[in-house]
Amino acid sequence: MSTPQLVVHRDKELMAQAAAARLITKIVDAQASRGNASIVLTGGRNGNGLLAALSSAPARDAVDWARLDLWWGDERFLPEGDPDRNDTQARAALLDSVPLDPARVHPMPASDGPYGSDVDAAAEAYAVELAKASAPENHAAVPAFDVLMLGVGPDTHVASLFPELPAVRETERTVVGVHGAPKPPPTRISLTLPAIRSAREVWLLAAGEDKAEAAAIALSGAGEVQAPAAGAQGRSRTLWLLDAAAASQLPRELYPAASA
Repeated sequence: MSTPQLVVHRDKELMAQAAAARLITKIVDAQASRGNASIVLTGGRNGNGLLAALSSAPARDAVDWARLDLWWGDERFLPEGDPDRNDTQARAALLDSVPLDPARVHPMPASDGPYGSDVDAAAEAYAVELAKASAPENHAAVPAFDVLMLGVGPDTHVASLFPELPAVRETERTVVGVHGAPKPPPTRISLTLPAIRSAREVWLLAAGEDKAEAAAIALSGAGEVQAPAAGAQGRSRTLWLLDAAAASQLPRELYPAASA
């Protein structure tokens, strides 16, 4: 796993714009080298802020949207189209305005879908979908994601992996149903740490003073069960994208010398 790298931006708006530009570059480079790109989206204010910034970015059209696979790191187990679902918010922020191939957009199952209220069956179905999309040369149960993005919660949770709950302890499965999440709704679907760690690059997004303590804890050697963000690492790169407020409690030895 890769050692975390930090980039600190002046404010959340600049962070979103810079992250969007960075993501465009990654997608274009992946498509140039392999023909396709595979990205895992995150929800929340920072994930949606990035997508909104990407929607208005001048370089947006450099992406070949028809050759992009989109997945999600977690989802609130709510009916399809519910305004609180991550995929609903992502479609409003960006996806409905770009020419994606619908077959390459992979939302997690909804609570009114074919699995009904059985969140564990829905999670297993998403795991099967991921496994089918994994190329034989990946030797993995998930595709080799180019970038997997995660928002960091004030309690250090990422995706729907919350401190001390069973999902963060999972070592075998790639997708799990989450029961009793400490923030609503309590029932969710989430990638696990093994799935997250399969990505080439993992980007963790944190902006705002309410994320400062979480960033400091996760980057100061905490264990992943107590601080799930500490366990989110990419195979070739782990990148923390923060604004100045979220970086305000970082130990000085962690603060990057050159930040935007």
